Amino acid sequence: MPECDYCGAHVSDRFERVFADEHGRIFACPGCAANAGIAEAAKERAKNA
Repeated sequence: MPECDYCGAHVSDRFERVFADEHGRIFACPGCAANAGIAEAAKERAKNA
Protein backbone atom coordinates (compact mmCIF):
# COMPACT_ATOMS: atom_id res chain seq x y z
CA MET A 1 0.00 0.00 0.00
CA PRO A 2 1.43 3.40 -0.92
CA GLU A 3 2.30 5.89 1.78
CA CYS A 4 2.99 9.58 2.17
CA ASP A 5 6.70 10.34 1.98
CA TYR A 6 6.20 13.29 4.30
CA CYS A 7 4.38 11.70 7.26
CA GLY A 8 4.31 7.96 6.47
CA ALA A 9 0.51 7.63 6.50
CA HIS A 10 -1.00 5.05 4.18
CA VAL A 11 -2.92 6.34 1.18
CA SER A 12 -5.03 4.58 -1.43
CA ASP A 13 -3.78 3.52 -4.85
CA ARG A 14 -6.20 6.04 -6.33
CA PHE A 15 -4.73 8.84 -4.19
CA GLU A 16 -1.25 7.85 -5.36
CA ARG A 17 -2.28 7.97 -9.04
CA VAL A 18 -3.62 11.50 -8.60
CA PHE A 19 -1.06 13.13 -6.28
CA ALA A 20 2.26 11.29 -6.73
CA ASP A 21 4.98 12.98 -8.74
CA GLU A 22 6.66 11.39 -11.77
CA HIS A 23 8.89 9.36 -9.41
CA GLY A 24 5.98 8.04 -7.32
CA ARG A 25 6.68 10.28 -4.34
CA ILE A 26 3.75 11.64 -2.35
CA PHE A 27 4.60 14.85 -0.51
CA ALA A 28 1.23 15.48 1.19
CA CYS A 29 -1.83 13.48 2.21
CA PRO A 30 -5.07 14.07 4.14
CA GLY A 31 -3.20 13.08 7.30
CA CYS A 32 -0.62 15.89 7.11
CA ALA A 33 -2.24 18.57 4.93
CA ALA A 34 -5.66 20.17 4.83
CA ASN A 35 -7.82 18.44 2.21
CA ALA A 36 -8.29 21.65 0.26
CA GLY A 37 -4.54 22.29 0.25
CA ILE A 38 -3.02 18.91 -0.60
CA ALA A 39 -1.87 19.95 -4.06
CA GLU A 40 -0.37 23.20 -2.79
CA ALA A 41 1.36 21.52 0.16
CA ALA A 42 2.75 18.82 -2.12
CA LYS A 43 4.09 21.39 -4.56
CA GLU A 44 5.77 23.39 -1.77
CA ARG A 45 7.26 20.30 -0.09
CA ALA A 46 8.54 18.99 -3.45
CA LYS A 47 10.44 22.25 -4.00
CA ASN A 48 12.14 21.81 -0.63
CA ALA A 49 12.95 18.10 -1.06
